[in-house]
Amino acid sequence: MSKDKPTAQKPLDQYTANVLQNGISRRRFMTGAAMGTGAMAFAGLTGGVAEAKPMEAGELLAKSADGGATLSFMPKPRPIADSEIASTQRFDVVVVGAGASGVPAALSAAESGAKVAVLQKQAIVVSQGNTGSGLDLKTSNKAGIEALVNRLMSDSAHRCSPALVRAWAYHSGEAVSWVIDRAREGGAQVEDQGTKPQHGIKGITEYPLNFVTSYFGPKPYTAGDGMRALAKTAEKAGVKFFFNTPAQQLIQDEAGRVIGVIAQDRDGRYHKFMANKGVILSSGDYQNNEAMCDFFLPDLKHFERKQMERTGDGFAMAYWAGGVIEPVGHTKMLHDFDAGPASMCDMPFLAVNRKGERFVNETVAMSLMNNYLRDAENAGHYSQVFDANYMTQAAGWPGKLVDPEGLKKYMPEDPAEKHGVYPSQTNTFVADTLEELAQKLGCDPATFVANVKRYNELCKTGKDEDFGKPADKMLPVVKPPFYGIHRRMRISAVCSGMLVNENHQALDADGNPIGGLFVIGNLGGGFYGGVDYPLTVFGLSLGRCYTFGYLTGKHVARL
Repeated sequence: MSKDKPTAQKPLDQYTANVLQNGISRRRFMTGAAMGTGAMAFAGLTGGVAEAKPMEAGELLAKSADGGATLSFMPKPRPIADSEIASTQRFDVVVVGAGASGVPAALSAAESGAKVAVLQKQAIVVSQGNTGSGLDLKTSNKAGIEALVNRLMSDSAHRCSPALVRAWAYHSGEAVSWVIDRAREGGAQVEDQGTKPQHGIKGITEYPLNFVTSYFGPKPYTAGDGMRALAKTAEKAGVKFFFNTPAQQLIQDEAGRVIGVIAQDRDGRYHKFMANKGVILSSGDYQNNEAMCDFFLPDLKHFERKQMERTGDGFAMAYWAGGVIEPVGHTKMLHDFDAGPASMCDMPFLAVNRKGERFVNETVAMSLMNNYLRDAENAGHYSQVFDANYMTQAAGWPGKLVDPEGLKKYMPEDPAEKHGVYPSQTNTFVADTLEELAQKLGCDPATFVANVKRYNELCKTGKDEDFGKPADKMLPVVKPPFYGIHRRMRISAVCSGMLVNENHQALDADGNPIGGLFVIGNLGGGFYGGVDYPLTVFGLSLGRCYTFGYLTGKHVARL
């Protein structure tokens, strides 16, 4: 029996039981094929999604080499003969993917005494974003921490794993502080912003709640630069990085334990990287895999992708090792913090779509706006509109206002220095007339002006008869100059993945740990569960990646 598998399985929590019942695994496809259900196996797994268009759904099914069924985007890997292997190297821990979870995992494992290899598809370490958050346990009250845990579970419609959310809550401060310290050793440009950026936690609890918030910046410096600095620290600790060496498939022994990885170098040669203690998959999401997106997130068809080469490689490897993918309805992250100030993104200014029509109660958070903009015409585009009075009239709103002088760096038409932004992404405009502003925002002027006029009438009465926005959030657009921030919702990440336990060890279709296989980052499941990534805690995504990389690296190294 594998030393990773307990002799007696403990009772399953509700999250795990749900994923085992409804998730995607080889076990379920094999059972469906054996019963002769064909495309019905697909329909059953997706809660009936396939029933409306059985022919299209059937195209997603493929016959696997073992005679069973699988998804067409999860083909069984071709067996690679020993004669094709150019070299074999042995390590304690092999990490697949050098990003915001993989690099911390590698360094953490090395600091715990392990011999570590990192396999990276790209030529460099790759990560995105700027902010990573963790809770400062020393200055936070436990009742406040538990209130935040409850809020995060509520953000996920209570479909997440409480154990994983609590693991972040009680270890993230330590992990984020560790990342800051070790990244600085590698020369990173990073600071701890504390609780200052955490506008979204207001009102969650009356008890003290404080944060360690890493910030790799200002832009265009990002967490990608920070992780490359952290990788330098990892190399000094003995970690070996193999770039341009994408993993192809996992190696399992007769008992099913994962004992290594086969990867391919830039010349097409195959190499074995054997792992004495375990393999940690941290290869990211699947946003650039069209077939996977059509299956798991069909409503994102018209949205642009912010990242490249996120093709779901790790999903396929874990799936064929016996892992379980979370059910259809994966959590997605779409936002635009670059068009204008991020601190104003959730402020409920008048919002209009590409035509210039008001389309929503503007108290809806930016992270949810994509749900109103799924059609091909809008494709995630909308604009926030306000007038010259915004600094006084919106002073009491959640968030942080940036004054007209500060807005200039977000204006492509203004010659002000574009410090701390991506100049190509700035999309804020000012105009003396509404017609001129409409043209700059790409809206039909007549439609835009008519909708602003209607909104101003509602503001005057204090009753939003169109969308029900509270009167204290109804700010008229009447005094020039007029401002507009054209935001473009693009897919930043897909945050659902493989079923894991509290140690981030992959689980099979029976809920048992798969020996030697661990999954972290956006490839790991269970931390989210809602349709959209929540912005309650600013920097939660990177904070989660840092934390679980740090914890999993230590855990696997000590096996």
